[in-house]
Order: sequence, then C-alpha cells, then structure tokens
Amino acid sequence: MGMKVVTVALLLALTVGGCATNPVTGESELALVSESTELEIGSKQYAPSRQMQGGDYLLDPALTAYVRDVGRRLAAVSDRKLPYEFSVINDSSPNAWALPGGKIAVNRGLLVELQSEAELAAVLGHEIVHAAARHSAQGMERGMLLQGALAAVGAVARNSEYAGVAVGAASLGANLLNQRYSREAELESDRYGMLYMQRAGYDPMAAVDLQQTFVRLDQSRQQNWLTGLFASHPPSPERVEANRGTARRMGRGGRVGRQEYERMIAGLKRSRPAYEAFDEGQKQLEKSPEAALRLAEKAISIERREGLFHGLKGDALYQMKQYEWARKAYDSAVALNPDFFRPHLQRAMVRSRLNDQRGARQDLQRSLELLPTADAHYLLGILAREEGDRRSAAQHFRTAAGSDSGVGRAAAKALAALSAAVEPARNDRLRADVMVDRSGRLLVRVSNEGSVDIRDPVVVVGRVDARGKIHDGRAHRLQGRLPPGRSFSFDSGIRGLSRSEADNYRAQVVGARTTH
Repeated sequence: MGMKVVTVALLLALTVGGCATNPVTGESELALVSESTELEIGSKQYAPSRQMQGGDYLLDPALTAYVRDVGRRLAAVSDRKLPYEFSVINDSSPNAWALPGGKIAVNRGLLVELQSEAELAAVLGHEIVHAAARHSAQGMERGMLLQGALAAVGAVARNSEYAGVAVGAASLGANLLNQRYSREAELESDRYGMLYMQRAGYDPMAAVDLQQTFVRLDQSRQQNWLTGLFASHPPSPERVEANRGTARRMGRGGRVGRQEYERMIAGLKRSRPAYEAFDEGQKQLEKSPEAALRLAEKAISIERREGLFHGLKGDALYQMKQYEWARKAYDSAVALNPDFFRPHLQRAMVRSRLNDQRGARQDLQRSLELLPTADAHYLLGILAREEGDRRSAAQHFRTAAGSDSGVGRAAAKALAALSAAVEPARNDRLRADVMVDRSGRLLVRVSNEGSVDIRDPVVVVGRVDARGKIHDGRAHRLQGRLPPGRSFSFDSGIRGLSRSEADNYRAQVVGARTTH
C-alpha cells in the first residue's frame, strides 16, 4: 500500500470499530473512533488547544470557578458520563468549543455578551452535547472515510494567530477546533442542550433568547462574530424557531440568574476597555509600533495584572529595537502568566538579540513544553547552528518545516543548506522526481532506493534558478513509513504547468528518519 500524506493523529485514531449506539440520541451509528481514543485525544489536546487560543484567563479565578460550577451542573445530568472539564480562555472573540472526551472552553469575549446564568448554561449545554453525542468523533470518522486521514477539516484554528505554527501532535488540536458542525449536529446540540438545562433547573427559554441575540448580531454584522463562535456554529432563524418549539414543549420555568451573572462578570466588564485597547494595539503593531506601545500603556494603566498587556508592550519595544526595555516588559508578562507559551517565546527572541543565548534556550524549551511551535524550533535550530551543533540544528529545522508558514519555509531553506553535511547517505537513498499530469498539476514521486525503512521525509519543491538550485521552495512534511524499494506520489499544490514548464521545477528530499 502506498504512503499517504497524513497527520500524526491518524496513528491515534485508526481504531477498529463498527456500529454503536449514540449515547445521547439512542440511534445506531458507525463508530470508527473508540471511546478510549476520544478520551486520549481530548486529554492530550486540551492544554495545547487552550494555549493556541490565547491561554487561560487568570485575572478572576472566581469567575472561572463559577463557569465550571455551571458546566458541572449540566454535565451531571447529561446522557454520557465523561471526564468533563471547563475553562475560560483569555481571548476577546466570542467563541466556545468542545474537544472529544468532554474538554470544553468558553472565551472571555463571549462571557461579556451573555445576559444571564441560564444563557451561559445554554452555551455550555450545547458544547456538552457536541462532546457527549460524538460530533467531533463523527467529523474525524468522515475524514477517515473520505480522505484516508483523520484531520481533513482544515489546517488552522480560527481566531488564533498561533495555531498556524503549531507543530507535531499539537496541530491536531487546530484541526479539531476548526471543524464546522453539520446542520443536524447543531440542531441536535440545541435540542438536547435545552433538555440538559431543564434537568439542571434552568429555564430553557434562555436558549431561545440567546439564539435571537446571535441572529440579530449576525444580520447587523456587529463585532467580529463570524470569526468567533458562529463560524463553526452558524446562527439562523431556523434554529431560533426550532428552539422555540422545543421550549414550548418543555414549558417555561426554572432558574435564569440575571443578577448573579451580572455580579460575577462585573470585573470583566470593568476591564473591557483595557482589552479593547489591547486588541487595537495588536492590529497596530506591524504598521505603527509606537501606536501599539501607547495602547499597551493605556491597557496597563487600567489593569496592571494582565500579562497580555505587558507582552504587547514588549512586542512594540522589540519592533522599535529597544531590546533591553522589551526584555523587562516580557519579564513582567512571564511573571504574571508563567504558564502561557508566548511571552517565553518572545523573551527568547529578545534575549538572543542581547547575546543571552543560555536564557534564550531556557525560554524556548519552556515555550515548547507549553505549545510546540515552528517558531521555537526554528530559533533553537539557529542557536544550535551558531554553536556548531549541525545535527541538532537539522532536527529543529526539520520539525519547524512541517508548518505551512513563513517560519516553516525559512526552516526548510535552512534545513536544505544543512542536509548535505548532516545526512548525505540518507538523502542519497531517497529520490524525488517531478512530473506534470494532464490537468497541469505538478506531482512529486518519492522513492526509497535504500535498504532500510524511511519515515517522515521532508521534501522541498520549487522552481530552479540558473545554477540549478531550488529557489523559494515550499516544504512538504510527509508522515508515514516508506519501505525499501517502494515509492509514493503527492500533489505539490503547483498548478497550470505545461510539460515544458515542469522542467523548471525540482524536488529535493532534505530530511527523513530511519526505522530499525
């Protein structure tokens, strides 16, 4: 069987399955992903998914505890007993999500838009059903059936500048969060979520009120709603009417909790201007670091305990080449939130500029522990290369090259420059040829002409220059095993070529692993 371009997740999820009864609906359905795999994926992906979405919200532990209490009340009456967990994410976009196995999160930006505890229960109940009814697992199964690979749902989690550079197993979380649920799954989560609300003592009419608000905001395009919750959970008048019919059958009555909810989010609302300044500062950073610095200082003047604001200050100062001041700002960001990967990563960059290579390496290692990213591996590769450790440099560059990002492409070039000196024999055993099909697609065929298994080759494809060298090539990190004497082909993504034009392109294997 030929090698496929797959994600690491496929190795976790190809569990033999068959027909099973859905624990929420009671209907018989195909189940290729076992419950143990669901639990394992959710457990392993929950922490990195929270990291790439903005990290945990730390300023108000009482608010987080309140959200968890509401979630646990609903989970206790759900139709499937899972190790449910609930977190508040430190991001302004109005979003909420669920991973397999009951790992659920709601953004700070959504909490400030809700009007009552019952509306919060409607959001959490909806996400609980997505987990309990195996909606994420069903999405994985569709990908397995249609593509032969698990994560056929997209490469980048929306609302996250970080997900695009997540590498290794952490990239699966980005794929899972990017799933768009089917219309049937959304209606199912609304209906059973309202049932859980009623069982837990909440008024199910709050789910109707919530959907009405969402439809109104969607139609008026207020805020950036479509990049938040509703890119994966699109609101519609149909959902409002369906919820209204469900509530009518259930009957009104139950806890609403407006006053209690307002009291719990009062601090969040007080600090909202600071987060608005921070969000605007992030937008201004590239074109005007001076404006970003002013906005960061404004945010800090309102709320000094928020590490994100000090991180933005450090970013602005770094752009302005005020490295010592940038390091001090990052010191504050790390001290306020030591368990968020980004300030460690940013401080590593400025420490490297200040010739503190030991401190930079420590920050990069801590950043990788929290979230494996192409950025951290690329910087570690540069540090290793500067110290003459070419093998470690190649390993870091190879990992970073797995990211379809600017950093990933830079890492692929750095790896190509090192590969001949680091692994000449291995590359000699792997041959890469380009060809064009009838529709003008440039395909690459990789052949193992050696005597040992090859795993996870990295192939750079691009146009050659006058010297016959690949110019500005794109790295393709392929995952899987290629036995001796076997070959496989993949689509390079380059289109519209004639056969003569294809002669101007070349593919090169710049790295791989051997298995013994």
